[in-house]
Amino acid sequence: MDPVLLMALIGALGIGSQWLAWRLSMPAIVLMLAAGVIAGPVMGAMNPEAVFGDLFRPLIAIAVAVILFEGGLTLNFHEIRETGKAVRRLVYVGAPLAWLFSGMAVYYGAGLSLESSAVFGGILIVTGPTVIMPLLRQARLAARPASMLRWEAIINDAVGALAAVLAFEVITALSGASSFAEAAKHFLIGISVAGVAGYVAGRFIVFTFLRGYVPEYMKVPVLFAVLLLVYALTDMLLHESGLLAVTIMGMVLGNAHLPSLSELRRFKEHVTVILVSGVFIMLAASLNMESLTSLSWRAVLFCALIIFVARPLAVMLSLVGTTTTIKERGIVGWVGPRGVVAVAVSGLFGSRLVELGIEDGAALAPLAFALVAATVVIHGFSMVPVARWLGLMSTSPPGVIIVGASKWAVALGAAIKSADLPVLMADGNYWRLRRARNQGIRTFHGEILSEAAEMTVPMNQFGTVIAATENDAYNALICTDFGPEFGRNNVFQVGRHEADENDKSLPVTIGGRRLGRGMSYERFSERLGDGEMFTVTKLTEEYGLEAYRDERRDVEIIAIVSSAGEINFASANGIPNASAGDRVIGMSARPVETDEAAK
Repeated sequence: MDPVLLMALIGALGIGSQWLAWRLSMPAIVLMLAAGVIAGPVMGAMNPEAVFGDLFRPLIAIAVAVILFEGGLTLNFHEIRETGKAVRRLVYVGAPLAWLFSGMAVYYGAGLSLESSAVFGGILIVTGPTVIMPLLRQARLAARPASMLRWEAIINDAVGALAAVLAFEVITALSGASSFAEAAKHFLIGISVAGVAGYVAGRFIVFTFLRGYVPEYMKVPVLFAVLLLVYALTDMLLHESGLLAVTIMGMVLGNAHLPSLSELRRFKEHVTVILVSGVFIMLAASLNMESLTSLSWRAVLFCALIIFVARPLAVMLSLVGTTTTIKERGIVGWVGPRGVVAVAVSGLFGSRLVELGIEDGAALAPLAFALVAATVVIHGFSMVPVARWLGLMSTSPPGVIIVGASKWAVALGAAIKSADLPVLMADGNYWRLRRARNQGIRTFHGEILSEAAEMTVPMNQFGTVIAATENDAYNALICTDFGPEFGRNNVFQVGRHEADENDKSLPVTIGGRRLGRGMSYERFSERLGDGEMFTVTKLTEEYGLEAYRDERRDVEIIAIVSSAGEINFASANGIPNASAGDRVIGMSARPVETDEAAK
């Protein structure tokens, strides 16, 4: 097959699987696994390892280096300190225990050597944030266990990769040394070279970015160039030290508080999605039927030990002495799906172990695929029933975050709250939040885009964001920031001000959807000042949406709350469909007897 056509096919299968998974609301890894295996070993339509030849391993290595760098970039030490005791214990105590127990499961279950078990055990610390997040949104788990699973996945994503790199450094040192002293010397030199190179490169990026030596449009290209240069030079200077160097470089940048870090991190996340998809498809398609059929009962035993013993035992022991309940420890210990990072890193280190003469290193990738498939399927189907059985399901429907606590915004929040939906009002002015507090609405005092909000606001309890401040640019910033997390269809902002004569308004290509018919902040305030109010009206067979609108010609329909408790907001695209039993949230001057809430 032509290499260009193969690369296009890999991209189409990877990104196509990601998109289809989004449409079907399921983990993308399942579809990528199926696509790669069907296209490769089953149909024989593609074999990337055979086509790319000697370039196959370097391509995988560079992609893994970028993935590990992105993982290091997310490892913020301040966040670890600020998270609860339970999360810190899962990182400081749980990760080493998971490494130990997972390594034992590999050694006794899969029957691999001590060297392969040590490396693979470190990789299996990673629980897969790209898999955990969709499961949490789907299961709507209670706040505390959901927060624990989320933070553990984010932080241990980098910790697990770092553990695997360190284990591999030790094995590399031992394999090339004639004595333990020489191995220790080789290991210390490797760690020192990688540490210094990664730290110096990270500080160099910080220095040049802060001093303005690099323009904004060149920051990402410069970052990529330095990243690849650090990986190549350190790996050439001391074999296998490049991965550790780029991981440390990412950690330095992630804790440097760069003003442009959020933009860099977001772009890196996009690149990582592409690379992870490509690596996963390449590794899955390069498997052969012999390696798949070689997975015997020991692979089943290995998966069972990881799922039913290693993971629960590590979590239970690490959370001893915390305020978490047995039920919360149970659900956290049960849910531990592995993701594409585990497969990508396993594929790379497996081949490197084979090069060092450790033949069973070739089994790492097939075992990783087997574990990923088992954990995603088992935890994906069991998480909701287990959480419901333990009484850890969030019983309230997805709520609404309203940013800006003006008088009319609080009135809107009160109307939504009266429809039995969770509401959070966020504002940087504590005095303005007093109206929301008086209405019994949950509040967040501070910047909703800050790290403090990310750590303290249980975002999985909310499904919609409304930017309702008087500042068009800030509203657009909020919607643009929350769009990737909540979905572009679920971020709204009040209508923008009329463009002045010089047409200096914000571009329509950024921001969120217009709330209602696009009324501006001032118009909402004026209508409230004129005596209008937000009302919640229940529709019946006799009194449907058309009758409701005919009775109130001036009504501004904000949202429709279905009988199942789901809220759908009106936008410039139109008003959601409504039927008997649904409730209409509108702004009108003429409330009727069916109204349930008001100003």
